[in-house]
Order: sequence, then structure tokens, then C-alpha cells
Amino acid sequence: MSSIPAPFALLNLVQGAMVSQALYAAATLGIADELADGPLAPEEIGKRVDADPESTYRLLRVLAAYGVFAEREDKTFELTPMADALRTDAPLSMRRIARLMGHPTHWEDWGHFLEAVRTGEPSLPKVRGMSAWEYFGANPEYAQVFFAGMGNLSDLETVPVSQGYDYSPFGRIVDVGGGSGALLAAILERTPQASGVVFAPSSVEAAQQVLAQAGVADRCTIEEGSFLESAPAGGDAYILKHIVHDWPHEQAVAILRNVRSVIGPQGKLLLMESVVPEGNTPHSSKLVDLWLLLLVGGRERTEAEYRKLLSDAGFALSKITETPAGVAIIEADPV
Repeated sequence: MSSIPAPFALLNLVQGAMVSQALYAAATLGIADELADGPLAPEEIGKRVDADPESTYRLLRVLAAYGVFAEREDKTFELTPMADALRTDAPLSMRRIARLMGHPTHWEDWGHFLEAVRTGEPSLPKVRGMSAWEYFGANPEYAQVFFAGMGNLSDLETVPVSQGYDYSPFGRIVDVGGGSGALLAAILERTPQASGVVFAPSSVEAAQQVLAQAGVADRCTIEEGSFLESAPAGGDAYILKHIVHDWPHEQAVAILRNVRSVIGPQGKLLLMESVVPEGNTPHSSKLVDLWLLLLVGGRERTEAEYRKLLSDAGFALSKITETPAGVAIIEADPV
């Protein structure tokens, strides 16, 4: 248990928004990239990123106190493991999510969170006069930042999810709402006897590139379509990664029923979602759940809530496999 008195521990949480903005500034300026070759003085960093040297020092001093960058005795700054993750070309770079979490539009959205709690409805459509998806279409600059940040989080999950389940029994795997196809590509790399289908509305070019780079393009097709309307027939396994959490119960049931209408009696439904733990256990899903409430009216779900959702859609939950990334593989059978 922390030895910090409760009021001060609470103060640290309250000030977390300020830390997010400091990280956003460092990520947007690209400071970590400039330090990739070694320590630099704040004056040199400021010159390279077009920022005031004294303000750059003050920014780095704060982040160094949190273990992001480190100040040396000669007053230069160097990368730490966390700062290294802010580099654009880091193996698991967190720069894109840092740029999203501090973006002015993201902050404006959260400025209306209280209303979402009071009404139980997403506040973004009321503020913007359109749904989140329509807003992304009308604001491509922010959409690029948003989906790049989401891709950042997805990258963290690809390896644990592709390695955390035995996909070898399946001959044909359909990724419903598969986006760029990165997850299916990783699965097919580990399952050489299988073929796959990426089913998504408008990411054909990106998926083609990802599948080709993974060397699985000859075993995978791409079909354009909306999971709100249908799903491809003929799959032995249907995977849906972070799809149903975007939707309230009735819409999520409708999406799953589209899969139920085409899945065979021996087919498997595999949902890749966070399962909210009961009680006071810390879990990233509890924060994401609030974000979903704010933006789209979706929700993260407990095991009991997934059992109910799947039952209403014609499936029975059979197994939950947790992965190190905090996302679970929820296996269900058609009934």
C-alpha cells in the first residue's frame, strides 16, 4: 500500500491531465527522435524542434521526474526506456497515442464527460451534431490522429492475441471488421495451413500491403462490407477484435447475429475484447469503458455481460483466455 497520504495521492491523480499534456508536447515536437543518437542540451533540443530552450528544459525536467527522459549531471538530457518508446521508429512506439491523448479535439470531447455520466448517453453526438463516425469523416486531420493512436494500441495486442490461442484447427478464418488485416496476417503466419478473409468497409489497399508484407497474401482475400449488415459465409472461425465494445447491447447483438446467420454448426466465434474484472481490481478496460460511454455509447463488459450478450445473439460462451496485453480471447459456440 502506498505510504503517500491520501490527499496527496489524490492530488497526483488530479494532476495526471497535466502530465498527459507534457507527453503530448514532447511527442508532437519529436524530442525523443532527436535524442536517439545520444544526450543533448536543452538549447540544442529546442533549436532542433523549433521550441524555446528554457521552456524545453522545464518540460523535460517534469517528464524526467516521471521517468520519461533523464537529466544528466552536465544538464543534458538522455532517453530512458519510456522515453525511447516515444521515438517514431521504436519497435512499439507510443508516440501516436501520446499525440491523440493530448490533442485539443480529444480534450474538448472529455470536457463534456460529466454530461455523459448524468444522461447515460454519449455526449459527442450532441456537441458535434453528428455521430463520432460522421465526425471522423468530416474532420480527416483529427481522424488521422485518432486512428493512428488506436493503431498504436492495437499494435501492442497483435502478438499476444496471435500467439495466445491455438488457431490451427481452423481452415478458413474470417476477420470481421479486420481493418488493415494486421491481426489476421499475424495469425496466418503462425497457421500455414489456414486461409483467411479480411472483411472491412474501406481498407482494401492498406490490407493488401499488410498481407503482402507478411507473406500471406496468397492465402487471404479481402472483402468490402459492413458488419452492421452482413458477414462472409464459409468461415470455420470468425474473429471480431474490439468491434462489439463500440456498441450498446442491441446493436452488438445485431452484429453478432449477422455472424450467427452464416457460421456453421462447428464454427467458432472469437471475440478479442477486454473483460472487466469485478471488484476494485485495476484494469485498463475500466478507463476505456468511460471513453466508450463518452464517444459512442459503447461499453466494456464483464464475463457475465458477455455471456448475456452472446446468448441473446445465439451463442454460448465456452472459454475466456486472457493475454498479457489486457485483452482476452472470448470463445463462443453457436447454439
